[in-house]
Amino acid sequence: MNADSTLAKLDEHQITKIRLGTFDLDGILRGKYVSRDKFASAVESGMSFCDVLFGWDMNDDLYDRESLTGWQTGYPDALARIDVDSFRIVPWEQNTALFLMDLFDENGDPYPLSARHLLSRLVEQTKDAGFTLRASFEYEYFFFRESAQTLHEKGFRDLVPLSPGMFGYSASRASTHSGLVHDIVDAMQDFDVELEGIHTETGPGVYETAIRYADGVSAADRGALFKAGMKELAPRHDLTVTFMAKWNADLPGCSGHIHQSLISPDGTNAFADGAGGFSNLARNYLAGALHLMPAATAFFCPTINSYKRAVPGVWSPVNIGWGVENRTTAVRAIPGNTEKSTRLECRLPGADANPHLALAVSLACGLHGIDQQLDLPDPVGGNAYEDTTLPELPSSLDHATRELAGSEVLRDLIGSTFIDHYVMTRDYEVRRYEKAVTDWELKRYFEII
Repeated sequence: MNADSTLAKLDEHQITKIRLGTFDLDGILRGKYVSRDKFASAVESGMSFCDVLFGWDMNDDLYDRESLTGWQTGYPDALARIDVDSFRIVPWEQNTALFLMDLFDENGDPYPLSARHLLSRLVEQTKDAGFTLRASFEYEYFFFRESAQTLHEKGFRDLVPLSPGMFGYSASRASTHSGLVHDIVDAMQDFDVELEGIHTETGPGVYETAIRYADGVSAADRGALFKAGMKELAPRHDLTVTFMAKWNADLPGCSGHIHQSLISPDGTNAFADGAGGFSNLARNYLAGALHLMPAATAFFCPTINSYKRAVPGVWSPVNIGWGVENRTTAVRAIPGNTEKSTRLECRLPGADANPHLALAVSLACGLHGIDQQLDLPDPVGGNAYEDTTLPELPSSLDHATRELAGSEVLRDLIGSTFIDHYVMTRDYEVRRYEKAVTDWELKRYFEII
């Protein structure tokens, strides 16, 4: 769409309020409401948006070490350009539309710390190689009968889940809460985030949702906007929702699996070999994912808490391997019922990962495997948790960050500017945690030692 057709679209849908948003490094939607006049001007020439988005963490704590932005730069404005093709109606707000923005530097170049820009660049590289990226996300998340206020008043303890007990794929539970489920399905459909399935998972108040696939950047947009939208929908049902990787040590964690394939110019699936198996292209792509997985883990598992999810026997990978229809491995190869559905499922990312960044890195690793014609190791035929021959994944954010910092291959694929900044942000997270005094420490040491 151009400026005129965009404004006509607003008139067509009787839009009177406009939201603009962009994603920070943790995948959190940041934005503002603007007037129609401001929007029309911004569509033509862009608008200013403070680059502090990349100078603070998810709690708005300013990073204490220099990067592209900080006290040393004065946190200047960046140029924000509206992606008019990202137009979508916000169905849970009256006469309101949302547009995504991308940030650019003072030279008009893509802002080098933007994960959406990074993914866009890699998607274009994929097109130059003759393929289209097709991907989808599926998320697990917990509902609680709490508000933001009660969460903090309770200190995040003794929370009341939507429903009790362990009841995966429960038809009765989903039907009991059909008002919520229907609202999610219908609202997301109108939000241009079409869902393919939703069901209860094993745990109190936990659901899993599969988002319909899309091509290129749109796939990550759908994943990120699903998470953002759920945080806006849940309070309208007097609930709160968490995508935290592991909120309770005694319960399964929350995954953010990524399904992906490459599509040939003629529309056929380049991952299918025509005989019910996987093409050499798919095998090279998968080999790249496995080869670079230790260094990529910090992107797939970006928080201290991410690594509490990596426990044998609760559906999260702990080592580097792959298998056909094997849910114990880091990558599950799915032949599908048809060639169209042949794909690879990266099972390492948690629900806490930034969708744009996780998909970008996954794509970069796969393209590297194709470019280098990497050989694929043998598949895991049984329980990967018990296979002692498989290399272990990094077991902490500190470990994963060090692996990333030392990866010359990922620096070449992604760029040292981005890598250095991201390493700085994860190091900050580690240092914050190392200074924290936890409840576990108080209970273990306070009285006894």
